[in-house]
Amino acid sequence: ATNNGTLTATTAASGVTSIISYTGGNGGTHTGQVVSSTGVTGLIATLQAGNFANGAGSLTYTITGTPSTIGTASFAMNIGGKMCALTRTVIQPTSGYGSNISDVEGNSYKTVYIGTQQWMAENLKTAKYSDGTFIPYITDNYQWQNDQHVGSWCYYNNDAANNTKYGKLYNWFVVDDWNKKKVCPTGWHVPTGAEWTVLTDYLGGGDIAGGKMKEAGTTNWISPNTAATNTSLFTALPGGYRDDTGSYAWIGWDGSWWSSSLVSETNAKYCYLYNSGGEATIKNDFRFVGNSVRCLRD
Repeated sequence: ATNNGTLTATTAASGVTSIISYTGGNGGTHTGQVVSSTGVTGLIATLQAGNFANGAGSLTYTITGTPSTIGTASFAMNIGGKMCALTRTVIQPTSGYGSNISDVEGNSYKTVYIGTQQWMAENLKTAKYSDGTFIPYITDNYQWQNDQHVGSWCYYNNDAANNTKYGKLYNWFVVDDWNKKKVCPTGWHVPTGAEWTVLTDYLGGGDIAGGKMKEAGTTNWISPNTAATNTSLFTALPGGYRDDTGSYAWIGWDGSWWSSSLVSETNAKYCYLYNSGGEATIKNDFRFVGNSVRCLRD
């Protein structure tokens, strides 16, 4: 086939056609056909009624619809007693929302395309690893401080009402995959420090990326929420953190998200945003701290 036009995930097809050549035409008529895609769903290939050529000719299919994801869309063509498979590649967009995903508990998350990456547009909320194993929930400050090599989670200020908006806070041992207990949904992972840098570089560099990542306005961020535009649709919120002694701080002022990258035996990298600046900074802190988590598509 000769393919024209580009198909982009979650974007309606426009001006997309495929021209399929054939030989052995008998000059007869055909009623056209409509074929739905498999693999990547959401697309329809339509052939208008017409005539076959005598001998060699071609059929032009118009492709419409909105592809569900990236990958290969396949159309099983069967016309004039002959069969063939038409395939079209659906590429990843560089901006805009993608399909929602769900974790092992059924929590649903918006996703967003940013450059070459696809991110969760909400903070992780699960209390289980992807294999269904429960992650310990620790409210007591002494236990948080002393069970420091056990993957653990908490609500900010031990208040479950914070879960809906900000998700949970996790220590780094939850995102460490040495025990193969992945915390992100299947097909997703906790980003490395380098993958956070890919994001901030695409958004213009660390000096200005934070403004493009932060939710705009002061509904959730404490004023002045400097430079916040959320043009990336990342919708970063200031969920605060829990320090290595178990104390909570900075909800409304700061947001911090773990990476999977270690810096030393005691510290790991994380991405940090704050209310009075437009920067996005890759920092490092004790692995025992509780931060938010965003997942990145594999």
